[in-house]
Amino acid sequence: MNLTGKTVLFLGSSVTYGSAAGGISFADIAAEQCDFTCVKEAVSGTTLADLDETSYVSRLKQVDTALRPDLFVCQLSTNDAGRSIPLEEVGKAIRFILDYVDTTFDCPILFYTGTFFESRAYRDMIALLYRIQQEVPFSILDLYHDTDMLSVTDEAYRRYMADPIHPTLTGYRQWWTPKFIEAFQKIPEARHEHS
Repeated sequence: MNLTGKTVLFLGSSVTYGSAAGGISFADIAAEQCDFTCVKEAVSGTTLADLDETSYVSRLKQVDTALRPDLFVCQLSTNDAGRSIPLEEVGKAIRFILDYVDTTFDCPILFYTGTFFESRAYRDMIALLYRIQQEVPFSILDLYHDTDMLSVTDEAYRRYMADPIHPTLTGYRQWWTPKFIEAFQKIPEARHEHS
């Protein structure tokens, strides 16, 4: 998908926000490099699971329905894994988001994972995401299992990541954003064929 002049809606928590990079993330950098409008709905510490008014689900419902995004990008939140949210609750939230975006915005959807960190709960969430993809068509950018991301040197990793979850500004620019731009280019222009 060529995003020049288009609008991309990002939903996420601290990684989408850019909490370890002064509020600048791959979303802002990709918008600058690919010349699209970035609408970033990102609040640190929030979950996919609809636990309170800060959840992904609650915040998505508050996005202006007049917005016409050409692409929707959602973070598979590490906070759900960190808080030991039951997988069924995470799955319910993912399915709601997919259905809501499809019905409300009718645009292609990309879910993305964080890069590798030691977490069985997060690995289970990624496996769940792939199972849901068998039921509903959407794209996945799996940075967690990406061989390029896994083969980075220790020295580079220390420059790229502030901690096991949050990239630095250099990490976003040099390590994460190229993967997103590559993923954006692989997404079909429209998910639905209108006759």
